[in-house]
Amino acid sequence: MDQDVLVSRNLQDVIRRRLTTRPVVILTGPRTVGKSTLLRTCAQLHKVPVIDLDEPGVRKSVAADPSHFAATPAEPVCFDEFQHVPEILSAIKAELNRDLRPGRFILTGSTRYSALPRMGQALTGRAHVMTIWPLSQGELLGRRENFLDAVFSDPQSLLAGPPSQTSRADYESMILTGGFPIALDLPPSERGAWFRDFVSMVIDRDVLEIRKVRQRQVLPVILHHLAARTASTVKAAAIGSAVGLDQRLVGDFIGLLEAVFLIHRLNAFGRTLTSKVARSPKVHLIDSGLAAHVLGISQRKLNRRDPAALTEFGRVVETFAVNELMKQAGWSDELVEFSHFRTRDQREVDLVIESQEGDVVGIEVKAKASIEERDFQGLRLLRDKLGPSFVAGVLLNLGQQSFRHDDRLFVMPLDRLWTP
Repeated sequence: MDQDVLVSRNLQDVIRRRLTTRPVVILTGPRTVGKSTLLRTCAQLHKVPVIDLDEPGVRKSVAADPSHFAATPAEPVCFDEFQHVPEILSAIKAELNRDLRPGRFILTGSTRYSALPRMGQALTGRAHVMTIWPLSQGELLGRRENFLDAVFSDPQSLLAGPPSQTSRADYESMILTGGFPIALDLPPSERGAWFRDFVSMVIDRDVLEIRKVRQRQVLPVILHHLAARTASTVKAAAIGSAVGLDQRLVGDFIGLLEAVFLIHRLNAFGRTLTSKVARSPKVHLIDSGLAAHVLGISQRKLNRRDPAALTEFGRVVETFAVNELMKQAGWSDELVEFSHFRTRDQREVDLVIESQEGDVVGIEVKAKASIEERDFQGLRLLRDKLGPSFVAGVLLNLGQQSFRHDDRLFVMPLDRLWTP
């Protein structure tokens, strides 16, 4: 599949708007996700070159004289994979001290900006940082998803339209495939090899560029333990016991895997609603296809109803749904924060979305077509505790029907996230 065809027009529009008000836009996200393609597209629109720091010769030249390259007259100045020469950020800061006009720089990087050394965070407060995710289902279909906007403005409108035509087999295929552009057209056997090489490349290149890790071989093992706990709260002590490492070192390694976009953490909901609320973050892998690969979930195992694979697949379905909604936030009109909610007596809401105004939407994800009353326990608790600020609670499942279940509580098929 041609990555150029898949460059998100939604994200292009967001970048264009941000350049009218910000001097620097930084695009960060996993390797091979399309950041460079997006940068090239923006550069072509402005008729400027891309300075590719993945090229050893270019990297050497920029490292030798970063101030010269930061002062390039053709704007916006476009740097690809800036983390290879973090000194360029200090040079850009010095350039902005002289001229703080908007629209001067676009940068891409495969390391979280907040994980860079202190020198590398020189542009904090001057740059707009955007996370570029693997492709969403709407992007793959060439449409703009509006679920996130609609659920805050008029959740009832999401009940309109015909029943879902997406089968469980369809869901299994898209979730096992994920959204990495290169992996989309590969057959399952080759896709597994690609994911294996991808993890090795990220650990060997990006992790070790941030920090020299003596026990590099343990990082894939920790990633596997995190995949087994995707969509679950994670304690470093439990993984430390399993792999024979101190929990502080495991916590440090988890931070490194997050820094290079193999995982992301979902913090606990910030409002204190009861003394019995758990505060541990949840961990999700960055892509459902990657999670399925690391866990060894295959279509064959799902077809033969392998109990372990079905249990693990249920957690990957939640990761898939959470990631799809976080992708939509990149171009949504709503400015939102994501978290999860869980009490010590196991009442939980998989995803809590809070707007700037304090309105809250709860999302619960079930990897089945049927519903039970107990599936709404967490959503009901959140609704009753928050009162009027609770806009809607949505139970997403693999069924076909959309309907109102109770006051501000709805049931919808998972594909409502990307279908009108």
